[in-house]
Order: sequence, then structure tokens, then C-alpha cells
Amino acid sequence: MPVYLYWGEDDFAIAQAVEKLQARLIDPNWLQFNYHKLIGDRAEAIIEGLNQAMTPVFGMGERLVWLANTNLCQQKPSADLLEELKRTLNSIPETSHLLLTTDKKPDGRLASTKLLREYAQVKDFSLIPPWKTDLIAAQVKETAQTIDLKLAPGAIALLAESVGNNTRQLWNELEKLKIYRGEEERIVNQNDVSALVLCNTQNSLQLAAAIKEGRADRALGLVTDLIDRNEPALKIVATLIGQFRTWTIVKLMQQAGARDNRAIASAAGISNPNRLYFIRQEIQQATTEQFLATLPLLLELEYSLKSGAEALSTLQAKTIELCLIFS
Repeated sequence: MPVYLYWGEDDFAIAQAVEKLQARLIDPNWLQFNYHKLIGDRAEAIIEGLNQAMTPVFGMGERLVWLANTNLCQQKPSADLLEELKRTLNSIPETSHLLLTTDKKPDGRLASTKLLREYAQVKDFSLIPPWKTDLIAAQVKETAQTIDLKLAPGAIALLAESVGNNTRQLWNELEKLKIYRGEEERIVNQNDVSALVLCNTQNSLQLAAAIKEGRADRALGLVTDLIDRNEPALKIVATLIGQFRTWTIVKLMQQAGARDNRAIASAAGISNPNRLYFIRQEIQQATTEQFLATLPLLLELEYSLKSGAEALSTLQAKTIELCLIFS
């Protein structure tokens, strides 16, 4: 069925997927006749897009109609719009393709979402949470393979640490490394990455580590650097909550005598059980009580920021409180 629903916050990855779709479907000589992009946040625009999708292809190639930033999966559509959607999805020509994109997760309770899931190819473009370093490393490896660039394990780890879940920067850095490698058929190593890649050494995961070690001076410096680099305060807190939650769950299950790595990994939201070896090393010096004490403070911090508190001073104050738990 020639219908696609792409959703998620990774706008760069969505843009790349749309470009690939366009290149596969549209004859460049007939682009202006067979490619239509509309902002799908109004019923009138959605209906126009559905009508365009029903129009036979003009000339060579196929037709692509893109409803960008649509709210069709977040807001209940009118009965007329829902009926038009149903009629179109049921009879769209094979040479015509309808693409809907949104940065928000589709609301599964809506009839429009259920209908799209029935007819569309749905793809999730959510950003990988920053604390899931194993998934970020896998993304680095997969993206490098896409552009035929071989990376040594150390280079993969350093790239994952440097760019995090920023897919746009990852592509830029990999392209830079490929140009640097030139025609040589060699594996890019850690030294190459260190020499060329902009390493964001001040990141939220390092802030979590500094707090866990009770190093208030380093933690405060990291907070300042993160805010100076325009890192959203709520994103910093989300990373801290995720990291301390993982540490707390592993510590609790370890204290309870749990030995099944797969069960522990599942409970802690860790996709790769092998990562538990490193997490156990990270939490070795701290107690269960210390980890449990961080969670209420982190929730208070999140609530304060969502209530409009000033980001830098609020983060600094709570960071000191958190460090005192481990000092």
C-alpha cells in the first residue's frame, strides 16, 4: 500500500527518509508536476493532499504527496475528514504515494490513527535516549556502514560519546572522516576521530557520573558548559533521571540477589545485557540508599523547570544537593 506515516523528533532522519522516497519514486524531469508538499495541520490542507494523492501521475515516474507536520494523529478529525481519509486510503492509485510526517507520537485511541495503521507503513524516528549508549554506538556503526566507512571499535565508542543522539552531527562527522580517509581502504581509528571530530566532552552523562562521585566542582562546571551550549535544561534532567533510574534498579536487584542478567537488563530498560558489567563497576562505590535518595530530588528539579524556574540557578542548586548525597 503506497501510504507512509513517519513520526518522531529526529527531523534530520525523517528528512533523509523523505529524500530517499522522493528519489525512488519521482522522475526528476516531472518533479514539479508529481511532487506536492503541504503543511498538514489544517483540515483543508489535509483534504487537498488527499485529493492530490488521488490524481493520476502526470508524465513519467510516480506521484508523491507529502503532508508535513500533520496533526491527523493527534487531534480527533471531523466526521467528514475521517470519511474522506477512509475513502482515499481505500482507493489510492498504485502509482500515487501519500506520506504523512509528525514529530509527535500518534495517538492510538484516534480513529484516524487506527485507519492509518491499517493502511500505512509506519516508521518510528524517535531520538535514542542519551543514556542508551549501546544503541547510540549501534547507530554510529550502522550509519558508517551506509556510507561505506569502516570504523574501529574505539572510533565507534568515541563518536558515540562525542555526538550522542544527534544524527545530523553524526552524518556530518562521518562524511568528514570519509573525506579524510580518501581512497585508502583502511579502518578509521580512535586517533582519527580525536583529531577531526568536535568532541562534546561536556555532556549530561558525564554530569551524572560527576554527581555520583560527589564531585560538586566538576558537576557545576559541566552544568554551566551545558547551558552555555544551549542544551535544553529539561533534556539534561531527562538524561539524569534515566541514568540514575538505571543505576538504582540495577543496585536494588543486585542487593536482592538477582543473578539473571537478562531479567535485570529488562527491568532497567537496558537493551544489551552485556552492558551490566560496566554498570556494576559504575555503582560499586555507592549504596542503594544513596541512589534512592536522588530520585525525589530529580523529580523536584524537573517540576521546578516545568513550572518556569530559571534554568541555570535551579540546576546548580539541585546539583549541589545531589552531590552532597554521595560526598
